[in-house]
Amino acid sequence: SVWLARLLTQAGAEVDVVMTRGAREFVGPITFEAVTGRPVYTEIFGPGHALDHIRLAREANVIVVAPATADFVARAAHGLGDDLLTACLLAAQTKVLLVPAMNDRMWSHAQTKRNVAHARSLGYEILEPAEGPLAVGEGSGPGRMPEPDEIMSHVGRLLEGKSSLKGKKVIVTAGATREPIDPVRFISNHSSGKMGVALARAAWRRGAEVTLIAGHVDIPLPVEIPTLNVDTVQEMSRSVAQNLPAADVLIMAAAPADFRPASEAPEKIKKGRAAPKIVLEPTEDILQSTIPKRKKKSVIVGFALETSDGMKNAKEKLKAKDLDLVIL
Repeated sequence: SVWLARLLTQAGAEVDVVMTRGAREFVGPITFEAVTGRPVYTEIFGPGHALDHIRLAREANVIVVAPATADFVARAAHGLGDDLLTACLLAAQTKVLLVPAMNDRMWSHAQTKRNVAHARSLGYEILEPAEGPLAVGEGSGPGRMPEPDEIMSHVGRLLEGKSSLKGKKVIVTAGATREPIDPVRFISNHSSGKMGVALARAAWRRGAEVTLIAGHVDIPLPVEIPTLNVDTVQEMSRSVAQNLPAADVLIMAAAPADFRPASEAPEKIKKGRAAPKIVLEPTEDILQSTIPKRKKKSVIVGFALETSDGMKNAKEKLKAKDLDLVIL
């Protein structure tokens, strides 16, 4: 929670922290004041603070409750206003994001499920808890608070205003494919996947329904975006073809291999006196194959990585692949 407040502050937000009595059992208000540079609010009653809940609710562009305990979700769902934070929610006319975190058995309890469903019916956005290790001795399961970066992404999506991408279906490919030579070696490209992942995140933040098709990437994949993991060009081509008919936008930011071994050795090729000859064959041209399958009026974006005659080759690709945009 402290790290989330720090990330929001570093991003330029004015962050007002409201702490419940339970929250103060875990961390002191001065910690949040240090990372936000703003006073922390803790009490609903106090001299000069009688209307804090009205002012805080009115000034907020988004209210994030992270973590939201099972008790807090229940109180929010039933409209209680017995502390400063629940009173803020009752006075709020802005977007609210609840980020539940609790034991997995508490999360799966029928009453919690009803409370969550009712809170959603009131218009609250609720971020599903992450899976992983819980408190000591409790094993693992759904109930962990998602990482601050993921919560930040959801805050960004809530803060977006009107966008031409809202409700649009966007496919983004990212990373490098790997064409096997033998069980331990492959042909690939220098691609980190950063470009494709960043574009997918930007489209998702603007309200699009994004499908990320990812080969090998060197960075964490965004957990908030549905991702299809592939290895080879053939697998990437198949995934693109399956999702293309409904897509309003296709962004081919991946680096698929142009060639693959004509046959894969069933066992590791051992080092000998002479290097083995590997016969190569061209891989499928994914962009070319999409031309007859594209949705009418869809936007198709390609990338051209060149070592010479960049502008000439990029323009030829723009025309030959029938693209709306090519990035050189």
